[in-house]
Amino acid sequence: MIDEPKIYTVESVTNGHPDKICDQISDAILDACLEQDPKSRVAMETFGGHNLILVGGEITSKAQVDFKAIAGEVYRKIGYNDPTKFIANVVCQSPDISMGVDTGGAGDQGIMYGYATNETAEFLPYGLTLAHKLVYGLESLRREDELTFLKPDGKSQVTMENKCLKTILISTQHQEGISQDKIRHSLIEKLIKPLVSDLAGVEVLVNPTGNFVLGGFAADTGLTGRKIMVDTYGGLAPHGGGAFSGKDPTKVDRSAAYMARFVAKNIVANGLAQKCLVSVAYAIGRAQPVMVEALNEKGESLAEIVNKNFDFRPQAIIERLNLRRPIYQQTAAYGHFGKASLPWEEIIKL
Repeated sequence: MIDEPKIYTVESVTNGHPDKICDQISDAILDACLEQDPKSRVAMETFGGHNLILVGGEITSKAQVDFKAIAGEVYRKIGYNDPTKFIANVVCQSPDISMGVDTGGAGDQGIMYGYATNETAEFLPYGLTLAHKLVYGLESLRREDELTFLKPDGKSQVTMENKCLKTILISTQHQEGISQDKIRHSLIEKLIKPLVSDLAGVEVLVNPTGNFVLGGFAADTGLTGRKIMVDTYGGLAPHGGGAFSGKDPTKVDRSAAYMARFVAKNIVANGLAQKCLVSVAYAIGRAQPVMVEALNEKGESLAEIVNKNFDFRPQAIIERLNLRRPIYQQTAAYGHFGKASLPWEEIIKL
């Protein structure tokens, strides 16, 4: 049975959060490779911290890419200009993996999940959509110069109890010398109230430590793939453990999770369930999944409907969702699901 807990908390982070900087760099490199060579195979990791950004991984591609230049461009566009050393250590992908992928098999073993609910227009839980909107709003207010004291790093957290909003937490990096009272008042008026018109009974916490001047890589380290719950369903649905960013679509960690979301969303959108959880598992080098299952909110299996309408073989997923395109950097902040422009969010008729 699929049911949200009576009380739950979810979080999101801004595009200036250290881990999300790394995700965006990894996916920007992936996009650059796919733009030149749609059949590029990419497994890209980024580490950053304290005036250093290191890009490493494996690539098989005809693309000519300046890894350090891309990393620097992403970093600056997010809003950071501190002096930073860039290092790249990228090698060719192992031929042992290519043997299985060349024949249409999965690039790795693993379990992937997709989830959807009819609770919101995004087919995601309300608390999760609100958490993303809050941090996206922080970025928008900063970029549009409405709140010039805001800086790129930040987080949100939302607690729901019995489907009612209980707590909103915002932590945002800011200029030195700005009072916390001003930050709190400004964020309530310009960020929170436009999203939540009635704050009666809602606890609002803003920068609970009392100060957040140092942020990004000046304060912390970051790593690709370290925000997998923010990327997916906020912990309200299972996760197989595989991260997304920096991986080309032959990696089922990414493509099969997208397909599972596509299936779950369309099951719900077509009125076949109020909630749907799809799970799929693979063996490395083998095209046919070792398992495909789908459950509705009552715990009833919808696998027959899924197997009739959807093909989970890796190449079939890539073709159905047209995944060999440079579309991935846009996924690397504010969640991989619920954005209408992405192919796995398309609604079709079943």
